[in-house]
Amino acid sequence: MTSDLPPFDPDAAAALMLRHGHPGWLGMHYVAHGPDWVELALPWREDLVGETGSGILATGPIVSLMDMASGMAIWTATGEFRAIATLDLRVDYMRPARKGAAVNGRAECYRLTRSAAFVRGLAHDGDPEDPVAHVAGVFMAIGGAR
Repeated sequence: MTSDLPPFDPDAAAALMLRHGHPGWLGMHYVAHGPDWVELALPWREDLVGETGSGILATGPIVSLMDMASGMAIWTATGEFRAIATLDLRVDYMRPARKGAAVNGRAECYRLTRSAAFVRGLAHDGDPEDPVAHVAGVFMAIGGAR
């Protein structure tokens, strides 16, 4: 860590970060975390449905969920909150989410370099063994090297 601040705590940070802005509007909430991963949830809402009448969450909110979970996983792995930018976030959809189902997104930061962080994860609607999507991404630190 490069500061005198306490280590990043995703549970505590989620109370503020997921209440405002885009994550707040989507209604994301914290589920759990480990030393290098974070899991968030996106509740089902009619206004987040992709195709009218389908009852299935649109892809955009799921991408947002996975992007936020990825960022929080990076801050958890590094122990500090600092500005990062998404360079690449690949989302491979395996199937649509179930009609009316909330989606959970779990991201893991599996590699850190001086200026980049690599993540992988999955989105599911109740069973991680039957994912809605797999993700892989690269993020860049902004404002200096680790």
